[in-house]
Amino acid sequence: MAKCTAPREGHRTSSGAEACPACRGRYGRYGGGYSSYGSSPSSYSSSYTYSPSRSNSSSSVGSSSGRSTKPRWSRTGSSVVYTPAEVQTLTPFREKIEKLPPQPDRRDVFLCHAWNDRKEAARELHDLLEARKVSVWFSEKDVILGTSLLREIDKGLAKSRVGIVLVTPAFLERIQGDGSIADKELSALLARDQLIPIVHNTTYEELREVSPLLASRSGLTTGEDQNMEDVADKIAELVAP
Repeated sequence: MAKCTAPREGHRTSSGAEACPACRGRYGRYGGGYSSYGSSPSSYSSSYTYSPSRSNSSSSVGSSSGRSTKPRWSRTGSSVVYTPAEVQTLTPFREKIEKLPPQPDRRDVFLCHAWNDRKEAARELHDLLEARKVSVWFSEKDVILGTSLLREIDKGLAKSRVGIVLVTPAFLERIQGDGSIADKELSALLARDQLIPIVHNTTYEELREVSPLLASRSGLTTGEDQNMEDVADKIAELVAP
C-alpha cells in the first residue's frame, strides 16, 4: 500500500497532494488546502470549516433589542434577560458572592441611597427586592433610634454580600455636600470594591460630573427599556444561592 508523504513533504498545495502516492486524486474531492497530518478529510471539515450561521448567531448578541443573553447563574426557565454589557458587569460580583463563606446574619444587599429618596425610589427598590426574597440592609428599618448611624452603617456593610447605590438626582445633590451620610457610605463601598450603581431618573453623564470615580463603575440603569422591577429581578438573581 502506498504511504502518505504528508509527514515529510506536507500537502499544503494541490501539487503536493497530487504528488503523494497515497493521496493522489483526493485533493480535488474535498476542496481547499489541507495539512492535517494524518487526519481524515472528513474530520478536518467538521472541525475547522467556517460556519456562517454560527458567526451570525454570535454577532446578533447585543443587537437592536440589546436584551439577548443570560448569565450562567440564571436559573432554568427564568424570563429575565440581560444585555451582554450587564452580564460582563455583574459576573465579577457573582464570582465574589459564590466565594463568600456562610454567615447566618449576612444580608444579601446593602442599599445606599440619598436621604430624600428614603420614602420613594429607595423604598420602592427595597420593597421590590424583599418581595423577591432578597434580604436588604436599609437604614429606614435597620438603624434603631438612639444608635450611632455611622456605626450601624459600618456593621451593615460588613455583613452584606454586595452593595448597591441608588443614583438619583437627589443622590447627586447630596454627595456634592460636605460630610453627608450617603458620601460616607459611598466611600466605604468603593474602598471594598463591592458596589453596583443603579442609575435612576438621571444619567451616567450627569453622575460623571459629580463623581468620576463612581461613574467609572458599570452598573444597571432604569429608563425606556428597563424599569425598577427589571433591576430588582437582576439583583435577585445575582445574589440567589
